[in-house]
Amino acid sequence: MGGKKKLSLKQIEKAQVRSQSRKEGGGAPKSSGGSETKAKATGIFLPDPKNKKVIGELKKMKALTPYAVASSLDLRLSTAKHFLEELEKQGAVEYVSGSRSLKIYKFMD
Repeated sequence: MGGKKKLSLKQIEKAQVRSQSRKEGGGAPKSSGGSETKAKATGIFLPDPKNKKVIGELKKMKALTPYAVASSLDLRLSTAKHFLEELEKQGAVEYVSGSRSLKIYKFMD
């Protein structure tokens, strides 16, 4: 009952093409499609806390959570957490409540 399923003819052909291209040193065959993807930078880039657009965006929110900041500023969640911690060190936001997994801040006026 168990075991590997039998490959279709199309799958066998694709596997042969891949193995031949690897032997030739060409790697995987590249498609000639028109869509190209851009790679995102992998480092953590915090937004400028002195930027008026960023501050204006944060002032609109009643409660600042990492998820809300990440979605409004188009950041990763970990970057938003670091950003809020940095703002707390500078005194721009105040820690209100939360737990280990969720922290809630409010903007200082």
